[in-house]
Amino acid sequence: MANRLINETSPYLLQHAHNPVDWYPWGEEALAKAKQEDKPILLSIGYSACHWCHVMEHESFENPEIARLMNDNFVNIKVDREERPDLDSIYMAAVQAMTQRGGWPMTVFLTPDGAPFYCGTYFPPEDRMGMPGFPRVLIGVAKAYRERRDEVEQSGARLVEHLRESARATAAPEEALDPALLHAAVQGLASQFDSVEGGFGGAPKFPQPMALEFLLQSYARNPDRNILRMVELTLTKMARGGMYDQLGGGFHRYSVDAHWLVPHFEKMLYDNAQLALAYTHAFQCTGKSFYRQVAEETLDYVLREMTSPEGGFYSTQDADSEGEEGKFFLWAPGEVEEVLGPEDALPVMRYFDVTPSGNFEGKNILHVPRDPDVVADQLGLSVQDLEAVVARGRRQLLARREQRVRPGRDDKILTSWNGLMLRAFAEASAVLDRADYANAARRNAAFLLRELRRDGKLLRTHKDGQSKLNGYLEDYANLIDGLLALYQVTFELPWFKSAGELAETMLEQFWDPDERCFYDTGRDHEELINRPRDTFDNATPSGNSVAVGALLQLWLLTGERRYSDVAETVLRSMQRMAANYPLGFARLLWAYELYFGPAREIALVGPLDSPATASLRQAVWSRFLPNKVVAGCGPDDAEAWAAVPLLAGRELVDGQAAAYVCRNFACEMPVTEPAKLLELLAA
Repeated sequence: MANRLINETSPYLLQHAHNPVDWYPWGEEALAKAKQEDKPILLSIGYSACHWCHVMEHESFENPEIARLMNDNFVNIKVDREERPDLDSIYMAAVQAMTQRGGWPMTVFLTPDGAPFYCGTYFPPEDRMGMPGFPRVLIGVAKAYRERRDEVEQSGARLVEHLRESARATAAPEEALDPALLHAAVQGLASQFDSVEGGFGGAPKFPQPMALEFLLQSYARNPDRNILRMVELTLTKMARGGMYDQLGGGFHRYSVDAHWLVPHFEKMLYDNAQLALAYTHAFQCTGKSFYRQVAEETLDYVLREMTSPEGGFYSTQDADSEGEEGKFFLWAPGEVEEVLGPEDALPVMRYFDVTPSGNFEGKNILHVPRDPDVVADQLGLSVQDLEAVVARGRRQLLARREQRVRPGRDDKILTSWNGLMLRAFAEASAVLDRADYANAARRNAAFLLRELRRDGKLLRTHKDGQSKLNGYLEDYANLIDGLLALYQVTFELPWFKSAGELAETMLEQFWDPDERCFYDTGRDHEELINRPRDTFDNATPSGNSVAVGALLQLWLLTGERRYSDVAETVLRSMQRMAANYPLGFARLLWAYELYFGPAREIALVGPLDSPATASLRQAVWSRFLPNKVVAGCGPDDAEAWAAVPLLAGRELVDGQAAAYVCRNFACEMPVTEPAKLLELLAA
């Protein structure tokens, strides 16, 4: 018999809809039941692509005896962390405060008022390896709630006050902005850099695309080859490792080792959005075709496997298929020989390091540990012949892999993550000259504005034709950022206008002028034990960081000081933490780079479908110029002049399309030739 989760749209919640646990979704019904029956709440938070979430479900939530303990003693609430980042943020902070660690599945016991009093993550079904079994935990917590109520409530109250104090202490007092923080942040990243394998720190190793983007910005300002080497070594090692899907493109979540070989096999939309953009920028910066190839393969994977018919981007692909982690992606030598034949199989297996012993549970994760010229020399082939065989083999192996049972896919569409991918497709369309990417970005933006905006406000999630849940700061900030990127590569005014409208709502809903900070939840959001305010850039950038960057772009395009005033307030309060903990504020460091600049404001005027205007636009995107904004319009376009003040009064020069380049609102003489424009941009 199904429980109440059967009425939800989240694939993660629906996975639990037939558990014998009497699950509730988070909401008034569950909270009222806890108060009415005076029962503690068992809050379980996870997500669809989480391997250990599936393990705990199978071991405990499908177990009738454990379910009986849960149903008799608790009101059980299941939450998809991707739908409710506010609850995830609040209660993860509680788990970390109580246990000094965190992760998913998250298991938190609450009073009926929502105060956490006992926390953990994964619990096994019986005592194991020093961990208490879940039944023992359930019995002990229920007994404590019945027999030591005062102690439980005092513990919860202390933890809630700690969470509130921590939120208030996130930002330091405002200080005068000092560009020296940028150098300090680069040095901080360099001190953590793995000079052999790339990346930062040891195992497990995460891709950290925001840190790589900041280093590319730093290199553009200060062309120190050591900075570029950190970026290039990391990008190359990641893309040649098992963390990258060598056949289908796209990146897995992270590497469990320090060598980028064995991944956690789930694929997340947000990782691939940020990494596709990082490789696009690396190609733009260096001209190396390998980075272009990885960017295109990643974006093509998203178009092929993660895009809805309406243009939205799906959230995740699972690590497991047929109950085994990574099974979809693994190969044995015999399988490769069967698909390719003995003549092609030998060079392909040598290239991808496929061996009889394997590198993961007796099978092989495809990776590229040696340079192609080394492999070609070993085989007595030319590099060109080897690459031709490998390209043919990749196509054949991918076709065979498509016949396997695919990993599950979480096909809900999240506004925030879609905003990240929108920006990636928009910028890649200009840098890589891919009209299909621009069309994908347009379709996505139109879908989001049509399906996830109601009465000027954003919603969080969409699935099966239903959009719901209040949008969070990150939803607004990432969509604004994506719309601004799409405007700057297409010059289509509706995207800019929508970005401006959403920015006004974002400021009204999330900015607190008295506290001088952005909150993650809006003013009309439900009241929780704490109003979350997350300033750290983790796997995804914080809404705070993206909002500041978006406001700075709007300021440069419009000259509206109120945008920069809000951005400066945040930057002044966060600069010490950003300098000291660059990995935790890497996206915010992008905003500092844009602020200190000097930023370039570029206005192009000419018929938007003319080759002359296209040549000027191509010149702008042919160089890596991270600290810039770009606007464009046709001649005498009064609507564009009114909407985008950077364009106001810009005219053709002697009847020709023209480019106006300004720095901090001081403009050079306009130019009409792409070569002259490149000279100005390089100055």
